[in-house]
Amino acid sequence: MSHPASTAGDQPTTHTPTGLIAFAWALVGVPLAYGLYNTIKAASALFG
Repeated sequence: MSHPASTAGDQPTTHTPTGLIAFAWALVGVPLAYGLYNTIKAASALFG
């Protein structure tokens, strides 16, 4: 007995608030940008 492949229409749609998405990106992006900045600054001191 086989089941037909599920499509996107079978799943209920969910809505994630835009503010929550922006907060999550900031929570990850700010420390990442800070770490990259410090890495590039340290590398330029070594090679510059």
